[in-house]
Amino acid sequence: MTDSPSPGSPRLLGVDTGGTFTDFVYFDGAGFRVHKVLSTPEAPERAILEGIRELGLDLRGLRVIHGSTVATNAVLEGRGVRTAYVTNRGLADVLTIGRQARRDLYDLQPPPVSPPVPAELCLETGGRLAADGSVVEPLTGDDLAALRAELARLAPEAVAINLLFAFVDDRFERAVEAAVPEGLFVSRSSQVLPEYREYERSMATWLNAYVGPLMQGYLARLEAGITPARLKVMQSHGGTISADQAGEQAVQLLLSGPAGGLMGARHVARESARERLLTFDMGGTSTDVAMIDGEIGLISESEIAGYPVAVPMVDMHTIGAGGGSIAWIDAGGLLQVGPQSAGAAPGPACYGQGGGEPTVTDANLILGHLPGSTRLGGGLPVDVAAARAAMRPLAERLGLSVEAAAEGILKIANEHMAQALRVISVQRGIDPRGFTLMPFGGAGGLHVCALADALGMGRALVPMHGGVLSALGMLVAPPGRQLSRTRQGLLDALAEAELERLFAAMEAEGRDSLAEEGVPDPVARRSLDLRYAGQATTLAVPWRGLARAADDFHAAHREAYGHALDMPVELVNLRVGLAGAAPPVHLPRLAAGAPTGPVERLPVHGVRQEVPVYSRAALAAGQRLQGPALIAEPVATTWIEPGWLVEVDGSGNLLLVRA
Repeated sequence: MTDSPSPGSPRLLGVDTGGTFTDFVYFDGAGFRVHKVLSTPEAPERAILEGIRELGLDLRGLRVIHGSTVATNAVLEGRGVRTAYVTNRGLADVLTIGRQARRDLYDLQPPPVSPPVPAELCLETGGRLAADGSVVEPLTGDDLAALRAELARLAPEAVAINLLFAFVDDRFERAVEAAVPEGLFVSRSSQVLPEYREYERSMATWLNAYVGPLMQGYLARLEAGITPARLKVMQSHGGTISADQAGEQAVQLLLSGPAGGLMGARHVARESARERLLTFDMGGTSTDVAMIDGEIGLISESEIAGYPVAVPMVDMHTIGAGGGSIAWIDAGGLLQVGPQSAGAAPGPACYGQGGGEPTVTDANLILGHLPGSTRLGGGLPVDVAAARAAMRPLAERLGLSVEAAAEGILKIANEHMAQALRVISVQRGIDPRGFTLMPFGGAGGLHVCALADALGMGRALVPMHGGVLSALGMLVAPPGRQLSRTRQGLLDALAEAELERLFAAMEAEGRDSLAEEGVPDPVARRSLDLRYAGQATTLAVPWRGLARAADDFHAAHREAYGHALDMPVELVNLRVGLAGAAPPVHLPRLAAGAPTGPVERLPVHGVRQEVPVYSRAALAAGQRLQGPALIAEPVATTWIEPGWLVEVDGSGNLLLVRA
């Protein structure tokens, strides 16, 4: 071990596992070290342990905060564990029927879709409640004995329990849980998502059970490998949780890595006095786009692999466009890019690991946007000849030169990402020109100018350590919990004392959970999900007392939809967010100094003169550059197109302005 910890200084390691690379940011209390290794999707902990060894870190006293894709990939690939679903009599088909909504409205012959849970694993029992909590059908000893025998016969690895109106009274679910044979992972709806909407609640409960044992096993192996370091995991809403609790709440981890990116983006932007951001995180496999308007937005209506996920998570939109996205020609002879990806193995052709299909990264390399001297992740050399060899067959089929084909690939990839950015801005009635565009991820800096131009944006901020910003975000995320509970009723008919009591109970639950990992005095934020009586969707408003709730909702509805209605307002859910203190992590300040010159000049396709290449580590605070230029660093490269000006701020971030 080679690092020497400073006495009393927090030593933190942020780890983000991506589809192509696993990123590391190490903070020793004074400065940062960054690192990348190729991911090992079949056993993600191997890449993490390899990176820790290469960094030479002393594990004693080290705190590791991890963004994991294990739960997400298990859902996307349909390889969760064998899970039994237990519900009330007559409701075994809820997961199969869903909302009866066709994915393609005008497709009259959609292909059959396998149900999430096979019919033989959907079990029915007693213990049915009415909406007011009264008993419609009791849960008998015979019911529990029969259920236990059936579970023993089916031999599942996990059990998901979802009984009607368990969010009102969870006694029957607890009784079923106690009857489950020992050794099985148990997930019950009153713990996972105590909210109304039967289908969404059952789906969240099943997903939690479906991937929970995988998550527990993975975290146990990782903890064993990094002992005596302590491990925390990023949750989908941007707060961290201890590893021993995370395995029981796997459904809360489905956007673990992307949430870290947004936490890092907000942290860096605030140190540069920027509050309004459009972000795009472009990695090897996908691109995540989001909007930050002071705070990171949370939603409770999302979808992964076609399944609704109703737990709180960061508000973002994901598309299958990344550096490893493969270019191909469709049946009509048109060039397409993605969503298929070369991934980490074999990766793009230029990785020199056997990849033979052209990708976005290969296109950037061919055009000179990525210098031929680049060593990806600080260690992996790129092979220009291999990239050109992979591009040539596609270019010949299109009747184009290799360079023209590469240009076409980038134009299509950029349009995919620009359209995704429009989804979270223009399509919500928000003008992107009032925001700053922030790219991150290993490939983000290569596309920032083109995307800003496509959206008419005149400002961009390329963050320091942007190639590993999600890992940096792990370091600055506070420990946190998000809790919710359904309490339906018209505001005029509710008592404030009752709501205060429910809020207090939720806060106590969250504080107890945080206390288990030594988090004192978390800050609590209360909110209400409200709607006009008869509506299906809700808007969240901060809790400022029952007397102000209706006015706050009318204002929020007017802002979101342009109008308010003279109708009764209905409460649907109570929500409480708790957050402990974030770790004291700040970007080191750059010293002002004489401007540094380029380290070399290289040809770039479409630019008449050779383009200067600058080392980002050598740039001084206040230094100004003019495009075209390339700014290289070990974990990312930024392509500054002609017509853009760059200024280096005091933290090393690149402020881009359209000339």
